[in-house]
Amino acid sequence: MQVTETQNDGLKRGYEITITAKELDEKVTAKLSEAQPEIEMKGFRKGKVPMAMLRKQFGPRILGEAMQESVDGAMSEHFDKTGDRPAMQPKIEMKDGENWKEGDDVVVTVEYEALPDIPDVDLSGVKLERLVVKANEGEVNEALESLAATAKNFEAKDGKAENGDQVVIDFEGFVDGEAFEGGKGEGYPLELGSGSFIPGFEEQLVGAKAGDDVEVTVKFPEEYGAEHLAGKEALFKCKVHEVKAPKAAEIDDEMAKQFGAEDLAALKAQVAERLEAEYQGAARQVMKRGLLDQLDDQVKFDLPPSLVEAEAKQIAHQLYHEENPDDHGHDHGEIETTEEHTTLAERRVRLGLLLAEIGRKQEIEVSDAEMTQAIMNQARQYPGQERAFFEFVQQNPQMQQQLRAPIFEDKVVDYIAGEAKVDDKEVTKEELQKEIEKLDEL
Repeated sequence: MQVTETQNDGLKRGYEITITAKELDEKVTAKLSEAQPEIEMKGFRKGKVPMAMLRKQFGPRILGEAMQESVDGAMSEHFDKTGDRPAMQPKIEMKDGENWKEGDDVVVTVEYEALPDIPDVDLSGVKLERLVVKANEGEVNEALESLAATAKNFEAKDGKAENGDQVVIDFEGFVDGEAFEGGKGEGYPLELGSGSFIPGFEEQLVGAKAGDDVEVTVKFPEEYGAEHLAGKEALFKCKVHEVKAPKAAEIDDEMAKQFGAEDLAALKAQVAERLEAEYQGAARQVMKRGLLDQLDDQVKFDLPPSLVEAEAKQIAHQLYHEENPDDHGHDHGEIETTEEHTTLAERRVRLGLLLAEIGRKQEIEVSDAEMTQAIMNQARQYPGQERAFFEFVQQNPQMQQQLRAPIFEDKVVDYIAGEAKVDDKEVTKEELQKEIEKLDEL
């Protein structure tokens, strides 16, 4: 086997691999000889099938396997020898493939872009600022008021029902004049505006008073779960027994106990801790941007054009769908990339390669437990289909990589922050918000 270099221009590499007919024949013979003792064929005892017959029966398939193994072995040996790491899957083609016939040498061309040599970074020279926001009394009280609204009660009131009120009703539904199963209820407390009933139902009870009989006409959605009702018009006869107005819970020890706290003071402490955790998460994103900006300024190296081009196309595609939210398909044709897309792609590729290299050298890995947690978090977006989502991820390496990549990046960022000089700076919630808004500028 012979490997000849045909291109070495920047990060672009090209090679020609020649596998002689003799080498292939020896591989095929070795494979058939290894399998011969276990092969049975009509007219011959097990292990006694002549080699000539084995070649005729299995030779073409074995020859294909031998070619693939030879090419894979040559590439593996080449990468071990040169230290090259391809940026993307190498392009491998058989030279004169259509004219090749058994007994000829096999010549394969290989082209790829090598990952660049990435310089070491003096992380001790990285200086970061960590914004710290303390939850003040006003913010804690505002959060408590929101909790009180979720723990609201309803009290009887005189007059007409308004949106947000609760009506206690009996109801019975009819389709084509016939009552249908599951369409009846008694003493049902319905909050108007909650969207818990069929679209259009709750709106028709606005203005009703205790003692009123109200007929509500609605149409079941076409995708309604019960097929015999989907798309059908229905009449509901309703009896309004009570109209109740919402009343927020009192912010006191009793309310605190509803949320699992010992008393109001303990609940306030929990709320403050939750708020500060949210601020900390936002501040981390600001610090991460500062870190990436410094790395981008400090470290320069050649970038594989194929990676930049692919990333620029991805950015252009993403921005197109953000600007055209109603276009959910992918039949919009090719989206032209701009210089701005390419500039952003270069930054992302450079930082991605740099973080990957730092992580590789520091042997940073994503644990099975971290992956499981990430899958569980994602699966919550598909209620009732969690198991199917787990199975989908297990069978889809690309999806696994999509989930693993941000975890890995965050772990590398945490490592760099641990090596850098970090100063804390106390700011207000509003100042933090302004810094967060700046993140959208790139």
